[in-house]
Amino acid sequence: MRGADGSGQTAPVVGAPRYAHNGRFSLAYEVTGVGTLDVLELNNGTFFSIDDTGDEPRWERYERRLASFCRLVRYDPLGIGMSDPLPSGATPTLEDRMADALAVLDAVGVERAAVIGPGFGAHVAVMLAASHPERVRSLVLIGGSARFIRDDDYEIGHPPELVTGWSDALQDTERAEAVPEELDDVAILAHDLTKDAAFRAWWSRASRRGASPSTARTMSRSIQEADVRSVLGAVGVPTLVIHRQGDVSVPLSQGQYLADHIVGARFVVLPGTSHLPHAGDFDELVDCVEEFLTGTRRAAVADRVLATVLFTDIVGSTARLAELGDRRWREVLDAHEAMARRQVERFGGRLVRTTGDGVLAIFDGPARAVGCAQAMVSGASQLGIEVRAGLHTGEIEVRPDDIGGIAVHIAARVVDLAGAGEVLVTRTVGDLVAGSGIAFAARGTHELRGVPTPWPLLAVVQ
Repeated sequence: MRGADGSGQTAPVVGAPRYAHNGRFSLAYEVTGVGTLDVLELNNGTFFSIDDTGDEPRWERYERRLASFCRLVRYDPLGIGMSDPLPSGATPTLEDRMADALAVLDAVGVERAAVIGPGFGAHVAVMLAASHPERVRSLVLIGGSARFIRDDDYEIGHPPELVTGWSDALQDTERAEAVPEELDDVAILAHDLTKDAAFRAWWSRASRRGASPSTARTMSRSIQEADVRSVLGAVGVPTLVIHRQGDVSVPLSQGQYLADHIVGARFVVLPGTSHLPHAGDFDELVDCVEEFLTGTRRAAVADRVLATVLFTDIVGSTARLAELGDRRWREVLDAHEAMARRQVERFGGRLVRTTGDGVLAIFDGPARAVGCAQAMVSGASQLGIEVRAGLHTGEIEVRPDDIGGIAVHIAARVVDLAGAGEVLVTRTVGDLVAGSGIAFAARGTHELRGVPTPWPLLAVVQ
């Protein structure tokens, strides 16, 4: 196998965009990581350039995890980011996308690669594996589908009118901030990050920079019209299909369909609601990919501990932003974050991260976590804002820069149900602080989105 320089070595092009050529068109690509395993990651159907993903911390860490066990090749499809624009009036077909992928593999000097197809990339990956098995050693499909829209013999697809609504909202660059959740592109594709203001700001900036409105319309049409059901039976390479249980964009049934119709495919279902791999808890996902492609899974670096998870959220943050303006609102957010940090430190917790208009913190004692939440509600009122808090105690995975696990998801869902100025906890927290003098009022049993069983909730009584 030749390297990118034609020398016969697998020389990595770490973080340096280069260009492949498919006829008269140039395609920007980059190679990161080292090793003998070559992995081609296809575009997921969004309009983000490979040049922008490094500015989003989760996406950057996700790609770094992949590149830790392989030589990872990524590229901008024609019309996206640093690659050439689409010719006027042209709509790229799956064959065109497949030709782009082959051109990139040729430019890098890769004879045969493992191919990762996230989202819409699954359509291209399936076509590539079925049509050019000599270039594909294995296939990983993440959150993929064979067809996106419902058909007479494909009832698991989305209704056409719903998809049209999604596309219209996605392409409306002048839309107001307040958009229904069912049409909100962040909620549809990165559901776990819906309330993350910093992520939303990056999303808006990067998507507008990655593709023009006309290109976005064309790309969306390509995704809506794609249908690879007829070629699934021709895929003869080892295939792993990964799908999140509550994927909002592509239902689990569509991932199951892929696995059922590709001979010998392995199907793995993971918890979560986000469609994009990096937007949810992706460490287990990458572990599955690594084990499938390399045959080994490295020892987990995360420690599992029992902790009380606290999420807070500023109530009505969008309305206050409109009222105060960007500069004044930034001052309020800075003051809120400083207050939150002081209170978490005061009550012996660890501030894991801020979430744009709230915080995520953990404590080894539930009573101190409740006390901290109450102090933060009080401190916020002195700043002229209202916050709400949600808490749950359970086993979490502690990583160097984040935490994960079902307990985190439960706490995040609890805060969504809290009212302004309210500290809402699960029954688990209430039971663990019995005898502490903390009083609660029952708030009923609730279905928590993405969580298998209902949970009784309690409100802290001041």
